Amino acid sequence: MNDLFEAQTSPAETQPTSGRRSNRREYRRARRRRRVRTFVVLTIAIAAVVGFGFFWAFPQVREMLADGSGIETDYPGPGHGEVQVQIPEGSTGSDIGAILEEEGVVMTQGAFVDAFSDNANASLIQPGTYNLRLEMAASDAVAALLDPANRAEVTVTVPEGFTTWQVYERIANVADIPLEDVEAAAQDTEAIGLPDAAEGEPEGWYAPATYSFEPDDDATEMLATMVDQTVARLDGLDVPQNERQEILTVASIVEREVNQPQYYGRVARVVYNRLDDLNGETGGQLEMDSTVLYGAGEVGGIPSTEQTNDESNPYNTYEHAGLPPTPIGSPGTEVIEATLDPPQGDWLYFVTVNLNTGETLFASTLEEHNANVEQLRQWLEENPQGD
Repeated sequence: MNDLFEAQTSPAETQPTSGRRSNRREYRRARRRRRVRTFVVLTIAIAAVVGFGFFWAFPQVREMLADGSGIETDYPGPGHGEVQVQIPEGSTGSDIGAILEEEGVVMTQGAFVDAFSDNANASLIQPGTYNLRLEMAASDAVAALLDPANRAEVTVTVPEGFTTWQVYERIANVADIPLEDVEAAAQDTEAIGLPDAAEGEPEGWYAPATYSFEPDDDATEMLATMVDQTVARLDGLDVPQNERQEILTVASIVEREVNQPQYYGRVARVVYNRLDDLNGETGGQLEMDSTVLYGAGEVGGIPSTEQTNDESNPYNTYEHAGLPPTPIGSPGTEVIEATLDPPQGDWLYFVTVNLNTGETLFASTLEEHNANVEQLRQWLEENPQGD
C-alpha cells in the first residue's frame, strides 16, 4: 500500500530542481531572440521608408544614378539646343547656378558652384541676358557666361553729331522696333526724362556712346538712357542748368563745322564772337552751313544759294541772327569741353583750306577771311576730285 501511494506521487513533486532552472533559461533565450528579430525588422522597415522618401523627393537622385559608381551631378556636355537666360544684377555664383539648373542649362546648382569656384575669372560674369545651350557641362556654362559673344543684348551706337532722326532710325534698325514707335516714345518727353532746359526738344540730348540694352527693353527705356547720359556728362562738367541748352547748341554746331579736335575751341570762340557782334560786320549772324543743312533735313555737304536765302528755314543762320532754335545734333564730350572753355581771340571767320587734312584758317576781318577763301579755291582747283 505504501508502494501504491508512492507511485501516485505528482511529477512536480518528483522533478529534479536543476530541470526547472533549465526550462526557465530556454524561455528567456527564446524571448530575447524574438525581440532581436522585431528590432531588425523595424529597423529595415524604417530605413526602407526613409530611403523611398528620399528617392522620390529628389528626382535628380532618382534619375541620375550612375552605373553603380554613385550619383551624377554634372552633364558631360557640350549640350544642345538654345535657351535665353537672364542673370540679374548682383547675382552670386550660387544664384546663377540655381537659375541655370531651373532653366535646364546645368544638371545641378552644386556642380555650377564648384565650376564657378574653380574659374579665376568667374567673378567677371556680368548681369544680362545670355544665349546658352541646354544640358551643358558646368565648366562650359561658366566659360559661356564669360564670353561676350553669348550676350543676347541689343547694342546701339550713337556717333558724335547724330541728329534725332538718325538716332531713331538706328534704334529702329538695330532693335527691330517700328520707327513710328520710336518717334512716339520720343514725344513723351516726361517718360524719357528730358530736362526742362531742353524746352521739350530732345535734339542734342541723346548722348553719343555705345549702349547695351536687354532684348526686351523698349524705345522709351533706350531714349531715357541716352538722355540720362547727357545729363550725367553735363553734371560732371558742372554746367549750370540755365546754360545747358546753349552749350549743347554751340557744341553741336562746332562739331558739325570741323572734324579736327584742335579747332573745336577756336570755332566755339568764333560762334561766341559773332553772337556778340550785333552791331558789327556780322550783325550777330552765325552764317553756318551746318545749321542751314540741318533745317533742310540734310547732314553734310554745302548748301545751295537757294537754301541760304530761304527765310522760312528757322535754322538758316544766314538770314536769322543768333543761335538756331535747338542743337543740330548730339555733341561729344570733347567738343562740349572745348565749348565751355574756348581760347581767347577776336576771330569772326574760319574756313577749311585743305579738305584732306582738315587744315582750317581763322580770321578777324572779312578781308583776311576772303584771302583764306582764295586758298580753298586754289586747293579745289588743284584737287578737282578731292584727291
